[in-house]
Amino acid sequence: MNDRKRILFICGSINQTTQMQQIASELPEHEHAFSPYFGNLDFEAALRLGALESTIGGHKLRERCFDHLRAHDLPIDDRGARGGYDLVFHCSDLLTPDLVRRVPSILVQEGMTDPESVLFPLVKRVRALPGWLAGTSATGLSDSYDRFCVASPGYRDLFASRGVRPEKMVVTGIPNFDDCARYQRNEFPHRGYVLCCTSDVREVFWYEDRQGFIDEARRLAAGRPLFFKLHPNEKLPRALAELARWAPDARVFTTGSAEEMVANCDVLLCKYSSLAYVGVALGKEVHSFFPDEELRRLLPLQHGRAASNIAAVARALLEESPVNHSRKSRPARRDEVHA
Repeated sequence: MNDRKRILFICGSINQTTQMQQIASELPEHEHAFSPYFGNLDFEAALRLGALESTIGGHKLRERCFDHLRAHDLPIDDRGARGGYDLVFHCSDLLTPDLVRRVPSILVQEGMTDPESVLFPLVKRVRALPGWLAGTSATGLSDSYDRFCVASPGYRDLFASRGVRPEKMVVTGIPNFDDCARYQRNEFPHRGYVLCCTSDVREVFWYEDRQGFIDEARRLAAGRPLFFKLHPNEKLPRALAELARWAPDARVFTTGSAEEMVANCDVLLCKYSSLAYVGVALGKEVHSFFPDEELRRLLPLQHGRAASNIAAVARALLEESPVNHSRKSRPARRDEVHA
């Protein structure tokens, strides 16, 4: 009997894509395929109209995902068109393709989630509404998965408080944030600066006082070198023009590893970014939308085993009889990873 299974990894941003890549590397006994983020017919219509360009489903980030997959010689099956999969991993359930509903699936937390928006209570109460209306604060509410691998006990409690079923969650850690100490081994040549990492909240139609954000960064710098790392999904011409106007002496980076920049800074300023967890894990002075106490409570587990833990959850799920795969009722098994 052939025990080799076919697994589809639905990717998204580079952070989400590299997490999926690491998980796949821990499942060498199975056949893998990767796809950029996708949805159903309504998603495709919005994509053709250009309505998704600020999201992981837009042409720009889909092409960035394709480029990464090709550069690493990873097998691609766009939208899972070939079918016949035994398991699907997905990085976000704010949209749920029909394929994910038909096949056993595992949702993997990507990083920090948004604060609850004004639409969150409505999305939580009316589950027929798409999760994207509430942003990533609605992560997990679709219930369209068999397991949800989360970053820490703190996040398990947070998701449960938002309405995610506790019996489906498994605390595994998440690959890109499970060993932040590794970012200290880098070749970034600078030290002793204040680092400000911007976000793409304006690109996803949230409000941001960018001038106030820059003014806060200058206040924190207090004469020290001030570096800005721009979010890759930002409208760079606008962001660069704003910095030239309001922080002309700052040094600006549009590429490079933000995690390594955090490792070498003295002070980190960010608002809604998982980079805050890198700063907390490395003992930096961190200023973000979230209080220090909450960041420490939610901090992803620092054990370096997230990808292998998630792979263990996948193996346990694949061992179950197909007749037992009911999205709406099955709890995690006791022998799955919880640390």
